Amino acid sequence: MGRPKIPRNICGKPADSCFKPNGIPMTELERVELAPDEFEALRLVDLQGMLQQDAAVVMGVSRQTLANLVKAARCKVVDCLAHGKALMMHHSD
Repeated sequence: MGRPKIPRNICGKPADSCFKPNGIPMTELERVELAPDEFEALRLVDLQGMLQQDAAVVMGVSRQTLANLVKAARCKVVDCLAHGKALMMHHSD
């Protein structure tokens, strides 16, 4: 059994809950889930240009955890772009 997840500080929210290829109905698309903490890690590092060590402090996680979140999120985004999948995101409320 893994360790319980430490609560993470998540301030940013995606503009929409889904991004998908044009002209293909959702019923025909494979879906990839981007977790709120993965979105926040991408937002801080790639959009705001923060260093991973600084973004980790903002999110309240270790630098290694932040690096793992960024790597997983980038992989999911590229998978969707390269293979025409829907990227699903849920707001953390």
